[in-house]
Amino acid sequence: MSFLSRTDRSLLGTWFWTVDRTMLSLVGVLMIYGIVLVAAASPSVALRIGLSENYFLIHHIVILFIAFPFMIFMSFLSPKGLWRIASFILVLGLFAMALLPFIGMEIKGAHRWIHVFGFSFQPSEFVKPAFAIVVARLISLQKEKENIPGELYAVGLFGLVVLLLMMQPDFGMTFVVTCIFGVQIFLAGCRFKYLMLVGVISVFALFVVYNSFDHVQHRIDGFLNPASGNTYQVDKSLESFREGVFIGVGPGQGTVKLTLPDAHADFIFAVSGEELGFLFTFLLAGVYLSIVMHGFRKIEESEDMFSILACGGILTMIGLQALIHMGSSLHLLPAKGMTLPFISYGGTSLLSIGFAIGAVLSLTRHKKQTRIVRKKSYH
Repeated sequence: MSFLSRTDRSLLGTWFWTVDRTMLSLVGVLMIYGIVLVAAASPSVALRIGLSENYFLIHHIVILFIAFPFMIFMSFLSPKGLWRIASFILVLGLFAMALLPFIGMEIKGAHRWIHVFGFSFQPSEFVKPAFAIVVARLISLQKEKENIPGELYAVGLFGLVVLLLMMQPDFGMTFVVTCIFGVQIFLAGCRFKYLMLVGVISVFALFVVYNSFDHVQHRIDGFLNPASGNTYQVDKSLESFREGVFIGVGPGQGTVKLTLPDAHADFIFAVSGEELGFLFTFLLAGVYLSIVMHGFRKIEESEDMFSILACGGILTMIGLQALIHMGSSLHLLPAKGMTLPFISYGGTSLLSIGFAIGAVLSLTRHKKQTRIVRKKSYH
């Protein structure tokens, strides 16, 4: 077919031969895997709260049909178009986060959700990838034009995002944003004092949070000493993995999920352990590792600082979010409600991760041949 020809210079033909098809394939695997697991995990949760059996599955598939085209649309954008859209999303997201203490829905003592016209969304989910892109632009601007204090602006933006997250409060998201920023500072070779500043602030914040919020203290204490608190969710999660053994009990055949809270979202990895066993659960972890490693190999080919920093931050976000979810399910990390990218049920998180992957696909398509990183040491 003509549109598959390498000589095709149409918009679609150029996109097809320049987009990272390996990344697209890996994401497709996650989407299919997610549909299977949501179909297996969600019916019991839906019936438990008085909804129709397939409510979450249908909603998940509908959101996927929005997230996937959104991801493809983002992959068509130029780097300039991408950071402009990211800036717009970031401004709207920060404005929405500032309103959360006043109009946000309170769930488990936190104000993270806004309910509008029958829909609920979590602004911070969109802020994460948008933050990574805008910070990448600010830092790369300073590399191009030394009279622009992009690094200082980036530090200020980081402080604002952290402040708004702590007001909710959302400590898991704060940790992820901090890691994104730390990796970007490292990749950019910014002044060492900025990296030290992030480290000091993180340690101080952890100390304050631990001593100020009982539920955080209980989670950390429960992780370090299971006998000190309520570990029901983690115990059920570990039971799922024990029941699944190597090949699992089969899709839809699990029983532990019937009494596992948030089995379709925060603990969907445990459902995979029971129904698909160690083999497919290990392969699932391998897909995430492949996405992160493949993405970093792609940006090694680029000499565009903006692309390197934006992709590096987003890949860190995806890998870290998957690691936290899996680690919590296996009791390797303190329990933290965090979705598994493209797998867990959740409209906002699916759209956000579609935006993030679309940005990576866009930036790995556009490679500048001139180096913009000045050969200058920053101390």
